[in-house]
Amino acid sequence: MAGVSRDPAAPALRSVVVLGLLSTFGPLSLDLYLPALPELADDLASTPSAAQLTITACLVGLALGQLVAGPLSDRFGRRRPLLVGLVAYLLTSLACAFAPSVAVLVVLRLVQGLAGAAGLVIARAVARDLYEGRRLVLFFSRLTLISGLAPVVAPVLGGQLSRVMSWRGIFVVLAGFGALLLVAGLLQRETLPAERRSTGGLTTTLRGFRVLLHDRFFVGAALSAGLAGASMFAYISGATFVLQRIYGLSAQGFSLVFGLNSVGIMVMSQVGARLSRRRSPVAVLALGLALNLLGASALAVTVLLDLGLTFLVPSLFVMVSALGLVFPTATALAMSDYPEQAGTASSLLGLGQFVFGAVVAPLVGIAGEGTAVPLGVVAVVVSSLATLAFLTLVRPAVRARSEEVLPSTPPPA
Repeated sequence: MAGVSRDPAAPALRSVVVLGLLSTFGPLSLDLYLPALPELADDLASTPSAAQLTITACLVGLALGQLVAGPLSDRFGRRRPLLVGLVAYLLTSLACAFAPSVAVLVVLRLVQGLAGAAGLVIARAVARDLYEGRRLVLFFSRLTLISGLAPVVAPVLGGQLSRVMSWRGIFVVLAGFGALLLVAGLLQRETLPAERRSTGGLTTTLRGFRVLLHDRFFVGAALSAGLAGASMFAYISGATFVLQRIYGLSAQGFSLVFGLNSVGIMVMSQVGARLSRRRSPVAVLALGLALNLLGASALAVTVLLDLGLTFLVPSLFVMVSALGLVFPTATALAMSDYPEQAGTASSLLGLGQFVFGAVVAPLVGIAGEGTAVPLGVVAVVVSSLATLAFLTLVRPAVRARSEEVLPSTPPPA
């Protein structure tokens, strides 16, 4: 296929780093200023709930922005929409630093999320332009090494920054991050030649969405990733209260557990890359979903029977680490059949993950801060649904094709 690298070593370090950093827009934009949120509310004479709307606005922007940036990148190429998004992110981050009120900040955060979404969706599309088959799985696994660090680094870095600067200064730091990526984006070559770009306007975009949503294999892979990922959103939403307030971990202990689980994702992504050299990516995805369900089930049993930290921590580790197998393989499988619609396919993948995450996050705390049962129940339900989507949509589609979806020849060592 034209435009696909045949060199397995071609995931050049620069490409991995740049696309990996583009994939961190979500965690950095959402988590970096969390330690300064109380100060933000006081400074702008606002309530805590109103200040938290700035998080919601950014999350909504990150979700909806992918639906716009993905199809635009299929039509105009990857580079132009990416650069526009990076410039907009830089400018709105600076504007956030000078926001005079929470209402203004909420609007700016929405725009910031919309702009940052371009990096998330186009990073996946660029990877699909360059690679296919098992090489695509390998590349996404390498991206996870970088993007997996963001949930760990962002809260810690934000806490340190809040000790030496105000919340406004943290937004200046985000603007600096956007400027750094803008420079990298200017050096990034175009990966979608003009002859492979889509033509037409909104009608073509809607037709592309309809084609994807009628493909059982794509929908199954996307749902598997999104629903399994929702178990991590449930964990992130409830981890602070469950581990510290219910099970009595110190802040340092919480950070250790949180960091251990994030490292688990990165390690398992590399295990998945190695497995994908010898096994079908569909089989690797099945293994990841099975481990995710195993961890979620153990978590549910642990909180229902109040078995304590001895069982809770390993359960969380298995459940969360398994996503290092799920995300790279599910993403590669979902995008494998759509090289000409990589941006559109990437946008639906990203939207699903954010939507499921937004749905489960408030459910974890539905019974108050004194019980961890909702966390266990939510995690095992979404994990079970992810496995069900795989068994009812992905597996039958694979059998119907009577052959491997991705090439069976492993790349040379």
